[in-house]
Amino acid sequence: MRAKRLKVYGMDASYHCMTRTVNGEHLLGDREKEVLRKMIWQVADFCGVQVLTYCVMSNHFHVLVEVPEVTVVTDSELLRRYQVLYPKPTKYQEASIKVLEAELAAGGEEAEAVRRRLLARMGDVSEFMKTLKQRFTIWFNHSHKRFGPLWADRFKSVLVEGEGYPLKTMAAYIDLNPVRAGLVDDPKDYRFCGYAEAVIGREAAGYGLLRIWTDRIGSQQSVANALQAHRTLIFGKGGDPMQVKGQVMDRNQVSQVIEEQDGVLPRAAVLRCRIRYFTDGAILGSAEYVRGFVDSVQVERKRRHPPKVNPLRGAAWGDVTVLQSLRRRVFS
Repeated sequence: MRAKRLKVYGMDASYHCMTRTVNGEHLLGDREKEVLRKMIWQVADFCGVQVLTYCVMSNHFHVLVEVPEVTVVTDSELLRRYQVLYPKPTKYQEASIKVLEAELAAGGEEAEAVRRRLLARMGDVSEFMKTLKQRFTIWFNHSHKRFGPLWADRFKSVLVEGEGYPLKTMAAYIDLNPVRAGLVDDPKDYRFCGYAEAVIGREAAGYGLLRIWTDRIGSQQSVANALQAHRTLIFGKGGDPMQVKGQVMDRNQVSQVIEEQDGVLPRAAVLRCRIRYFTDGAILGSAEYVRGFVDSVQVERKRRHPPKVNPLRGAAWGDVTVLQSLRRRVFS
């Protein structure tokens, strides 16, 4: 589902966004990953969205963001965000900070036009991804003396219920990307993901993890507690997350048990599979939450029959459902 088309009104909305390089080429080395990591935080600050977690791989990246409901943004905050995105104005920019400040202070129709132009790029997941991908492409092409598109098509997005187990599960799935790729055994050892940043004490990443583990009706005491809870979700309560009833299974065996035998396995083991629910599921959340979008999706997609709310297979996911039925294999 296109994130741009599905609007959530009157509440914060969380989205899992993912995009790949052209032809899936492995173009991002450590230097490129570091630049993209920094840009994710920078562009999120400018757009006024909260990064909950992320993971940058060699040919794609994931980011889980919370987009707040529309609020008033003061002129001083607009200027601050502008400086975050353009700390060193160049002749190619539309306006330097001094010019922008003068235009806003002058008031009138020109000031309103400036505000509208800046606000149109804020508080929207599509604008966040557009700005991030464009800025990184410009840097990458300049650094590598290349031209043309870097990213394949538009990004994928899944709307995620902004609290409770759906959000926590999605965050764990994103942080486990380097483990599924065989790069590390523990995501804390992969420097280009939100969990690793939180482990080493980076404040913004810690706040994102705290937000994931703080339900609106409850409270999480500290980042340390959130880290511990997140780690338990990632690794389970046993020693080896891939050990099932005394037998260590590989990812292919886990996938086979689920797809061919309709089996149920520990969450920590299943999360080490590639799960299309989390990238192609359209909407992920409790049955009540997902059911609330059935009518709007039916109208948007011009479907004769309303889409069904489907429980996730493969593990004891709790009350986590998905809107997209996904006819092909879900686990791999």
